[in-house]
Amino acid sequence: MQRLDLDLLHTLVTIADTGSLSGAAPLLCRSQSAVSEQVRKLELICGQPLLIRGKTGARLTPAGDQLLAHARQMLALDARAYQDIQGLQLAGDLRLAITDYFKPSSITMVLRRLRDQYPKLRLHVSIRKSASIEQGANSGDFDIGLSMRILDGPDHNHLHEHNDGWHKLVREPLHWIAHHSFDLDAEPQIPLVVLPSTCSLQQMIVRTLDRQGMHYDIAHSASGVSGLHLALSAGLGVTCLNASAIPEGMGFVSIDERLPDMPEVEFGLVPPQAGEAALVAEVRRVLAEHF
Repeated sequence: MQRLDLDLLHTLVTIADTGSLSGAAPLLCRSQSAVSEQVRKLELICGQPLLIRGKTGARLTPAGDQLLAHARQMLALDARAYQDIQGLQLAGDLRLAITDYFKPSSITMVLRRLRDQYPKLRLHVSIRKSASIEQGANSGDFDIGLSMRILDGPDHNHLHEHNDGWHKLVREPLHWIAHHSFDLDAEPQIPLVVLPSTCSLQQMIVRTLDRQGMHYDIAHSASGVSGLHLALSAGLGVTCLNASAIPEGMGFVSIDERLPDMPEVEFGLVPPQAGEAALVAEVRRVLAEHF
């Protein structure tokens, strides 16, 4: 009888959570071709196709959906077995503060994994602006903060790469985007769809356009990234978003060639508080591994 490989099942789950092989590859620390090879091996074991690949990503076949449910249970049981042998029992309340610019699909995926692997851990998640997370790192208002920093110039890069306690997770490019129905050439000035002026990315957008001498107007100010998506879908203007915050299949198109180059952003865990509890330190380690 064939036995299912947990590494291959982990690949299938990650593809299902991210929606594509390209999205799964960095999370699995593999190339896209290596991820594809793992899928091929799993399909050979199962004797039938598990994924349907297309231009917008990958989706599971009925057999893939059936296997996915078993895969999640098996991976969760594997994790619990290891934790039990090691004497690791994460239990209690933990407060996470996460910037809403960070990989929406990944947040859902990781929270689900934490719930499955640590059923006694009660997570309380708040979505906040990065500035609020960094300023409140030592306030006791939350236990772990995941923030975004804009890598604006060599001094900024050097400062944050050597920031004691800042745990880098991933870097992403910024892209100017608009809905496919939006015609920038027809606008006398650039209508911006942004977050409030307290948002560091909004400040960066305005500063960059001012430096380039480009004329713009704040057409819509949204309270969060989901509000930006709605305003863009309505064709209200242009915005700049990090790559993972641009949802697939919503008709957004890149217009970077018409607007100034933007720097990368970096996501990371803000430095731990002094005397951090063992529970918080362990969840911090798990989050760093997952992300």
